[in-house]
Amino acid sequence: MPVMTVNGKAYPVPAGIRLSEALAQTPVSTAWPCGGLGRCGKCRVTAFGALSEPDGQEKAFLSEEERQAGVRLACRTFVLGDCRVEAAVSGGEAIQTDGGAGVSAVRPMFVHFGAAVDLGTTTLAARLYDASGTCLASGGRMNPQSRWGADVISRIQASMDGAREEIAACVREGIAGLLRELAEQAGIETQAIDGAVITGNTAMLYLLTASAPDALSRAPFEADRLFGCEVEAASLALPLAPGARVYLPRCISAFVGADITAAITAAGLCRSGETRLLADIGTNGEMALWHGGELCCCSTAAGPAFEGAGLSMGMQGANGAVDHLRVEDGELRAHVLGGGEPVGICGSGVVDALACLLELETLDETGLLDDDPTVLCGNVSLTQKDVRMIQLAKSAVCAGMRTLVQHAKLPWEQVSELLVAGGFGSYLDLENAGKIGLIPPELVARTRAIGNASLDGASMLLLDRALREETEEMANNAHTADLSTDPVFMQWYTDGMFFETPD
Repeated sequence: MPVMTVNGKAYPVPAGIRLSEALAQTPVSTAWPCGGLGRCGKCRVTAFGALSEPDGQEKAFLSEEERQAGVRLACRTFVLGDCRVEAAVSGGEAIQTDGGAGVSAVRPMFVHFGAAVDLGTTTLAARLYDASGTCLASGGRMNPQSRWGADVISRIQASMDGAREEIAACVREGIAGLLRELAEQAGIETQAIDGAVITGNTAMLYLLTASAPDALSRAPFEADRLFGCEVEAASLALPLAPGARVYLPRCISAFVGADITAAITAAGLCRSGETRLLADIGTNGEMALWHGGELCCCSTAAGPAFEGAGLSMGMQGANGAVDHLRVEDGELRAHVLGGGEPVGICGSGVVDALACLLELETLDETGLLDDDPTVLCGNVSLTQKDVRMIQLAKSAVCAGMRTLVQHAKLPWEQVSELLVAGGFGSYLDLENAGKIGLIPPELVARTRAIGNASLDGASMLLLDRALREETEEMANNAHTADLSTDPVFMQWYTDGMFFETPD
């Protein structure tokens, strides 16, 4: 079996495997915004050894000088024998593992060591705890399922087309690899972990458990299982202690998953007498409004743009990404993660870019750019197609929030707080998010980022078994707004496509 050496560490891999698939099981997992079709050029690595020759798609993206230097597109390169890969670790620091909730061990579901995992559409994040509630290690990596597409719809279709077991095996190995990393950091064996909680949206839990997702793909789009159950770790091919159990938290509906259930638990949303709104802005924008003792939720298809996928120069928040922009003396000034040359732009940078271009009046209220593409800094630019993609995403997210509030017949002043969950929200300039209409401007002053609340909630459920009953009851009693047929949502969505230009 060939040996792939990545940043000095050796990994045995099967001959003929795609390089991106091999890297998906290591800390240098690459993003596949185009689903591994060789259309975006974002999965660049430096690699040498027994590898397939560059094909036409690679040559279209890589110059002769780059190819001579060993630069390859991981999704178009196949391992033929021993090889060496040099790449930056895939942004574990950019994948949000921090949160805002205090977590303590009260009645843990494990004896020795436990793991909390947030299975996101784009990324995986996890924490490892001991029985005292001390977090021993945390980390993240890309979700390797992105080879079947950046969105859940593509993956559901692939699952229905015969790849169900392969998709499940892929993400299970991704989780297992991440847990092995954390165990190594903590100086323990993975087999010492004797309990885990894995949260994620409804589709992600279907794909993890190799459940037939047909019910999620056709009207009336009602899930035939909502989880809230324990399964054997061995049934998910996770290399944990013999007999170890994994808890999959309760989902609320087909489109409002266990990730938002966990986030609501972490935020203590339903323990407050105040009216509060929570929004988890990621590939799937999920929202919950707590008012008058009732919880109402919805989900909007924001798409992967805010996580760097699908944009012409989009990328994760890793070294080389433009993550913030400002206007200074009439010119754009950019901040680049890592301080080097900019190579792309991440979600928080895109929000700033649109706000700055509106200020400079090079972007109008309809979203039309003066120049297509518009250079932001160095070789990084924004295209008209990028702007249209962000318009769709930001209007969907904001319209979801506005619809929940309007249906509750609430004035904005009565919403005491908007909590923004997820890694994207943690790096977001909230004022600029209001300027472009991603969040309602009426709430900007009362908005607070709470980090990876889904992972916080998973950690709380891991460390306090008694929270399960409360969380499951909350999920059972929640109302779900169906936005697909809601005229209020459609009106806000249409109106939200536009930008408000500065006076």
